[in-house]
Amino acid sequence: MHRAALLIGSLAFCAAAVFAQSSPATQSPEDMRAALAEALAERENAEARSERFEEEAQAAEDAAERAARRAAALAARIQQAEAGIVAARARISMIDREQANLREVLGREQQPVVQLTAALQQFSRRPLALSIMRPGSVKDVVYLRAMLHDTVPQVQAGTADLRTRIERSRELRREAVAAAQVLEAEEQTLAQRQEELAEIETRQRLAARAAGGSASRETDRALALAEQARDLNGLVNELDRAAALRQRLAALPGPILRPSRPEEAELATAPSAAPSQARASAPSPYILPVTGRTLSGFGAPQASGLSQGLTLAPIAGAQVVAPATGRIAFAGPYRGYDNIVIIEHGGGWTSLVTGLARANVEVGEEVQGGAPIGTAAPIQPSITLELRRDGEPVNPLRHLQ
Repeated sequence: MHRAALLIGSLAFCAAAVFAQSSPATQSPEDMRAALAEALAERENAEARSERFEEEAQAAEDAAERAARRAAALAARIQQAEAGIVAARARISMIDREQANLREVLGREQQPVVQLTAALQQFSRRPLALSIMRPGSVKDVVYLRAMLHDTVPQVQAGTADLRTRIERSRELRREAVAAAQVLEAEEQTLAQRQEELAEIETRQRLAARAAGGSASRETDRALALAEQARDLNGLVNELDRAAALRQRLAALPGPILRPSRPEEAELATAPSAAPSQARASAPSPYILPVTGRTLSGFGAPQASGLSQGLTLAPIAGAQVVAPATGRIAFAGPYRGYDNIVIIEHGGGWTSLVTGLARANVEVGEEVQGGAPIGTAAPIQPSITLELRRDGEPVNPLRHLQ
């Protein structure tokens, strides 16, 4: 009876080793739990954004605004699926770690089982009736019985705990299968939503081309500024000056008709601006352009100096969205930063997003917070967000909502 139970335990342990992952996760359990909690929170936030954008799309009367809101809702659902993938991977890593630890414990606890099995096998080859007729066999039998007398109680005492651990190993295998199914479902959902967003962006792009106008000229001016700027800071400053000039021109009064009696004409004055009030508040709501773990925070030391923004590591090909409502001042490749997008929020506030593999917006385009602006790289993605006020870097974490 004992031998059968021990053989069953050995087979279960071997099966656990076969089904387990070959390489356990290198993160600590605390890091894994933190990553899982963060991914679930990001998934919940993205779901809330998608519901809000859907409601705004249904309430919008203008067709263009309704399409933009739906694109933003779809981008939020894409980020929801991305966060779900991260959460599923975190669960799988936690299961892998527990399975690896359990294999080590089972390996240590199996040593008395191996000794007992070897003794039983040797004892079975020498039946008691025949061992008396063989020289020296009685001494061996006495030795074996003494060893069994000491070993069997230890095995019996640890049998309950061993069976519990073997059952936990089976549960972990079932949890691993369930987590893999969740991961596959999230990946399928992500691919479907990416295709839907690509169709919407294609229709919007065709509509923008049909509208024509000054977009191409403004894009050419932005590219010319990029060529003239010495570095990225210089480009942002030039775009800020251009935006300030554009706002001043827009604030000028329109043409005034000549009065019928010139002697009664009054001197036209421009309305007094209150830049301090307009610049007092940051764009709101303000969100991160991608979901992912933080690589470096604001003010972190780097080779080029202190970091002026926040660098995140999303999943490969992640959806990148506008952190807040604004106007696209620049979109395209820039030396050393891959594709970048610069968004003017008004009041002297500017957001800079770098590290995109592809930018899906045009210069002069008005975007709302959460609208898709591009995608992250397919290999080792890294997205950096910088928030500036009058050209000065500001910690974006202080204004997140």
